[in-house]
Amino acid sequence: MAFTVARFNLVEPDATPDTLAARYRAALEMAAYADDRGIDTIQTEEHHGAANNWLPSPFVLAGAILGTTRRIAVTVSAAIGPLHDPLRLAEDIAVLDLLGRGRLVTVAGIGYRPEEYERAGVDWDRRGALQDELLETLLAAWTGEEFAYRGRTVRVTPRPYTQPHPLLLVGGSSRAAARRAARLGLPFFPSAHLPELEAYYHQRRVEHGTEGFCMMPARSTPLLHIAEDPDRAWALYGEHFLHEARTYASWQSKDIRSAVRSTADTVEGLRQEGVYRIVTPEQCVGLDADSLVLHPLCGGLPVDEGWRSLQLMCEDVLPRLTR
Repeated sequence: MAFTVARFNLVEPDATPDTLAARYRAALEMAAYADDRGIDTIQTEEHHGAANNWLPSPFVLAGAILGTTRRIAVTVSAAIGPLHDPLRLAEDIAVLDLLGRGRLVTVAGIGYRPEEYERAGVDWDRRGALQDELLETLLAAWTGEEFAYRGRTVRVTPRPYTQPHPLLLVGGSSRAAARRAARLGLPFFPSAHLPELEAYYHQRRVEHGTEGFCMMPARSTPLLHIAEDPDRAWALYGEHFLHEARTYASWQSKDIRSAVRSTADTVEGLRQEGVYRIVTPEQCVGLDADSLVLHPLCGGLPVDEGWRSLQLMCEDVLPRLTR
């Protein structure tokens, strides 16, 4: 059976406090519904200072979702590691891991927007060193034992639920990210389908004598919306998908590699490109994909339409997937 994901970044251009509060509440209700009906994971993400209200606090949302669900995993993909205080993040993830009994998955990336570092007062040129410190601190902190941190001895409590530690993956599309994951014995999550980088990760892992695995995106990982009439849905809601695609593309330099990168500048171009796809339930089943990523509130999509998409996935698609 395909691995199923419901993605929430809670973008809403021109939101009011009331409309954004309703969107956040809808995300929690959708997560509970998805939990009851067999979706595998809820995915959240982190960006700061975006004019369209892109989610800045994925761990807060993850905690709310873990508190309203029983089974489903919650994946933060990705946290921007160097923007977080290492000790505080170790505590937050430990608490969330206890709350969810091991259902939290964290992908630690390094980010690609210098303006986010400037906003946080973090030195962009030190991002590699800061990421190393963060990951090393998390692993030491979750032992529950004392360890040296910035010239002093500290201890982080409580210990997490998951042993030896909560699931932590290193995200990225660079050799530096692969080396970092291999050295620390952490799983590697490339941001795009990069087999040569996976091979490099395993090579370095063998050299370090560490364990680990690579969670490689497929060659094509479209963001999905499900509708009975895709032509009508594109006509009514295509601008929402285009807004998110263009926002995301505007943040990425030519050197950034991403599984969901779009170059479209019109709705029709976006439709033809295939990074975002609106499909019927029958077409979704026919994709025969290893993973299905549903994006029910994409780009400020009306909440009612998001519910229709999620319900079609859960009621019409999931029962027909091969288990």
